[in-house]
Amino acid sequence: MFQLRFQDQTFLTPSDFRKKESDLPDFAKSSFAFCASWLTGNQTFEQLTSGSTGIPKKISLDRDQMTESAKATQGFFKTDEHTKLLCCLNPEYIAGKMMLVRAMVWNCEIELVEPNSNPLLKCFQIPDFVAMVPLQAANSLIENKSLLTLLKINYLIIGGAPVPEKLKRELVKNKILAYQTYGMTETVSHIALASITSKSLVYHTLPGVRIGIDERQALWVESPMSGSNPIQTNDHIELLSARTFRWLGRVDFVINSGGVKIHPELLEQKIAAVIDEFYPSSDFFFTGIKDEKLGEKLCLLVELKNPDLDSARELKNRLEPVLSRFENPKEIFFVEKFVRTPTGKINRLQTAKCL
Repeated sequence: MFQLRFQDQTFLTPSDFRKKESDLPDFAKSSFAFCASWLTGNQTFEQLTSGSTGIPKKISLDRDQMTESAKATQGFFKTDEHTKLLCCLNPEYIAGKMMLVRAMVWNCEIELVEPNSNPLLKCFQIPDFVAMVPLQAANSLIENKSLLTLLKINYLIIGGAPVPEKLKRELVKNKILAYQTYGMTETVSHIALASITSKSLVYHTLPGVRIGIDERQALWVESPMSGSNPIQTNDHIELLSARTFRWLGRVDFVINSGGVKIHPELLEQKIAAVIDEFYPSSDFFFTGIKDEKLGEKLCLLVELKNPDLDSARELKNRLEPVLSRFENPKEIFFVEKFVRTPTGKINRLQTAKCL
């Protein structure tokens, strides 16, 4: 039976969710309002997109789409009414909202906790199914209490951003079964999942999902959860079969430097360990800057307040054997603070404009 646990109380009915609303923190208010709306039979829900590749926009999702998404995830993992869920993501966005939908569609129990950097420290019971962003998963591995909880979770899905190589290694080292998600607001959360192992990620689509590529080798998706029309993405993929693919990067992020096309996301995976060696915990990304000779020159941006120019030179030398001739950055820039979207993703285009 569906029930939501928050702090030391249990909520079941629309009237339960309307009680004491003024006393709740914002994340709980959003959760309670959505659950009340769903349980009273609302058919459409407005949702903001993440804004990671442009200005966030408001779209309308219908109840059937969200229900189909929850059922497809259930079909993939074979969960049932006995599965215990944990919602530790902001319910203002689709990933958090869909955790609530899954509990209501699967007719099972869900615990709601503050969407902070290590939510497992605050949960009352060990959940079976959890969705996290990479930062939450990484922090959960650091503290012993949360690590012990993480080891007992049956289904951990990680989304919102690509899982960094360092986090992948830690998950594999600790023998934690986790999945990287692929999806977007328009597809009502994820439509494919990749088991995180020491090998490159291979995404498997959920039941009912059809995929293909256009002339740019960019993925299109057709599914019950994304509506009646196919959705064309700007994600460059390697199509392995009718149901599997490898993600290569954003078509609109491709850097054309002297006629050589470079996928920055693939380079970032290659150098993650080196960056962590020089600048632990610093975010970074590759971008192209206009250049008269090359058209675009490949540059590396590192988020750092007090850069050490000597270490920057050492980093450049260290990257040379890791990357090919065309993949090595022409320049390295340090930015005190990257521009981010409301969901915490790096806004590459706006950050690069700061240079």
